[in-house]
Amino acid sequence: MAPPLIGITTYLEPVAHWGDWQLPAALLPASYHRMAQRAGARAVLLPPDEDPDAAADTLSRLDGLVTAGGPDVDPARYGAAREPHTGPGYPERDAWELALTREALARRVPLLAICRGMQLLNVARGGTLVQHLPTTAAHRGAPGVFAPHEIAPVPGTLLAKVLEEAAAVAVPTYHHQAVDTLGEGLVGTAHALHDGTVEALELPEADHFVLGVQWHPEAGDDLRLMTALTTAAAATGLNR
Repeated sequence: MAPPLIGITTYLEPVAHWGDWQLPAALLPASYHRMAQRAGARAVLLPPDEDPDAAADTLSRLDGLVTAGGPDVDPARYGAAREPHTGPGYPERDAWELALTREALARRVPLLAICRGMQLLNVARGGTLVQHLPTTAAHRGAPGVFAPHEIAPVPGTLLAKVLEEAAAVAVPTYHHQAVDTLGEGLVGTAHALHDGTVEALELPEADHFVLGVQWHPEAGDDLRLMTALTTAAAATGLNR
């Protein structure tokens, strides 16, 4: 049996630098595809696509989806005015990942939403975001450095099962925005121990794997989340 095929969304940057080149580029930290490969999946990178049929066509060919971390979601996507600490908009990426998220939910494609991806999952279900958390090293350390902090999974949830019902888990994190009002049907299934920030989302009404985490599993050595997605994606592939 072939390994499951898992798509991972990418950045779309106006300029990237490598070798002699300075060009627009779709890119993604290698830790994402390596995490998928280490968990036994085949990784496919998914750059933004403006074709209105692209999300449906793409999800029809995939066994699983990872929406990756990245820049702030445009507040207009959830009906809010832009606040001073919110970064610039990336409309192509917002539109693409929202379309993929909604299509994954509709098609019952297993979904792991990471950091920005979790925030987009909430927005896709009609939720809102906190645009800037109080400055604290527990959520965002030095620029470009993942800061560890502890989260507490809610017992009996999908996340708790994946993390073997641990009372607390140290996770690598780098974010300044967070879930505010929960989207329709979503529940918070982990919280930061130090301030209660929502650190994971699930959709209990779904009959397939749907999990959002505010931290960055690709930045650590714990493969349990990716392994759980890969297992669910393998089952999806068998049922096609």
